[in-house]
Amino acid sequence: MDYTIRNATKKDMPAVLDLIKELAVFEKEPDAVEVTVEDLQNDGYGEHQAFHCFVAEVNSKIEGIALIYNRYSTWKGKAIHLEDLIVSEAMRGIGLGTALLDEVITYAHSRGVKRVNWEVLDWNEPAITFYESKGAIVMREWDVVHLDENGIKNYVAKLKRN
Repeated sequence: MDYTIRNATKKDMPAVLDLIKELAVFEKEPDAVEVTVEDLQNDGYGEHQAFHCFVAEVNSKIEGIALIYNRYSTWKGKAIHLEDLIVSEAMRGIGLGTALLDEVITYAHSRGVKRVNWEVLDWNEPAITFYESKGAIVMREWDVVHLDENGIKNYVAKLKRN
């Protein structure tokens, strides 16, 4: 099957959001997506771009994305974080995931980064197997830590009381 991998454009963001929502359903979090098309357009294509996105097109329809952004490792230096690599369920198994990951790694290499990192759910064995087949190391002893929007607000409120 013929497909094209290219840089996403601002006009692609509705299709990108559709795939993000499809991933949320797959990850059993169908109501968790708060980002809007406008957020994606402003954050990805404004003066201070927060991310870069690649899309995979099949028959002129976006069927996959890889969304990345810059990070910095105190141990290694410049890094890129792969936030999401998504292929529509209907198009899995034809090579889009590999093509998108190839594009991300090539992009990272061209920018001289020392590491590309991402997370994968511990129950998503097909994804884990896929990533390990590409040479990635799944660091199962690490836990992901984050503060959500409410957690940030509570944290700041506690700081102001002290």
